[in-house]
Amino acid sequence: MLNSFYEKLGGGSSVSVIIISIAIILICGFLTTRLTKLLKLPNVTAYILTGVAIGPYCLDLIPAEVRSGMSFISDIALAFIAFGVGEYFRLSVLKKNGGKLAIITLFEALAASLAVFILLFFILRLDLAFSIVLAALASATAPASTLMTIRQTGARGDFVDTLLSVVALDDVVSLLAFSVAISVASASLGQSVTFADVGLPILYNLFMIALGVGLGYVLNFVLKRRSTDNRLIVSVAMLFLLCGVGAALDVSPLLGCMTMGMVYINVTDDDKLFKQLNYFSPPILLLFFVLSGLNFRIDMLFDTKSFIGGVPLLVVGVLYFFVRIVGKYGGAYAGCLIAKKPKPVRNYLGLALIPQAGVAIGLAALAARTIGGTEGAVLQTVILSSSILYELIGPACAKLSLYLSKSYGQNAPQAEEAPEPPKDKVLSLKEQLLKIEQEIRDEEYARSEEEKAFNEAAEDEFSYTDYVKRYGKYINRR
Repeated sequence: MLNSFYEKLGGGSSVSVIIISIAIILICGFLTTRLTKLLKLPNVTAYILTGVAIGPYCLDLIPAEVRSGMSFISDIALAFIAFGVGEYFRLSVLKKNGGKLAIITLFEALAASLAVFILLFFILRLDLAFSIVLAALASATAPASTLMTIRQTGARGDFVDTLLSVVALDDVVSLLAFSVAISVASASLGQSVTFADVGLPILYNLFMIALGVGLGYVLNFVLKRRSTDNRLIVSVAMLFLLCGVGAALDVSPLLGCMTMGMVYINVTDDDKLFKQLNYFSPPILLLFFVLSGLNFRIDMLFDTKSFIGGVPLLVVGVLYFFVRIVGKYGGAYAGCLIAKKPKPVRNYLGLALIPQAGVAIGLAALAARTIGGTEGAVLQTVILSSSILYELIGPACAKLSLYLSKSYGQNAPQAEEAPEPPKDKVLSLKEQLLKIEQEIRDEEYARSEEEKAFNEAAEDEFSYTDYVKRYGKYINRR
């Protein structure tokens, strides 16, 4: 639609085309949230719908070279998301609930894989290689849309803590399941299975975890007594470093970034860095989800000539879509039942585990190269198309689960207030605070006005729930 305009505008350089394309993505994504807000849908849904609307099968506003050249955005967005998830992995919580969380994660991930494998191999009679790899990919859950929905609603409580931990651990289970599945698939196709095919991906991910641990301690050391702008520079540099290493090793940066966030919060107990990064990251996350919508392959999914094992591709995709949801919900329910989780968690956790992107899409590309041929291409198409559909309904389901479990709104659990200390201790504490404040004023690294404004904005973003209670009638004007 705008190709001729882009050609005239770009001239001898593509820089202007890229910049204007990014501007179109950001503006359209923002405008769509104004519409979805009226329907009380999460922002993630708006971003994906935007991508489909301005993509090649509708308005075609973004050139193909721009779409293909921005694939690195997904790694960067996942790095920010994974680091944020790491904040919820406090050792004190894991010591109390680690066993229960592991049980729930294993059940929800493997139940989805088992349900999909039974469908593909025993009912549809598809090849073992295709069936077992697609079944392994069904275990993956995307944390991005779920985390953004939690932030947007300001949800809290046991349900939210369980959900975030399960979504984070889910990637570990998925990577292990995929490694086993790809080795079985290669053997069934008569290919020689080497250590490099199975062992190297696991070793690379272990290396990413070790690197994340090391950089978590480095981050703690470097960020001491740093102003906001320098804290952002250093932390973003660390996240980009993990992304680059992951791309070089052809593995996801999720585990490394998640580990770095976990180490940092447990060593420092400093949640302000997470707030600052969350205030900084929305444009990156918008680009990530809009690009997911742009890559939706409507043509292949609805091509009546596309078959796999004598079954129409559309039938395989639709059945996979629904059976995975059933497996996720049933597995989460059974896991919560065994772990003796309360009824709200047991009944609604499965609704929040629907989204699938990120790791699943990356592993699907690797599987397509390993299996090859038509089956490899079909497998990747099924994952890509279903991931877009999951991301469309997933945020709405996640928001519904948060509402039904009373994790936000008027019935949400309130933060516990610390007991008021005796009067003499209060006076002593006030004196200490006054002395510290005076010392900060005297130091050369005292905060600038820009830093104060940034911190206030970050704090305001995370007091959104209180803001809604006080000024709810003005929210739609923001």
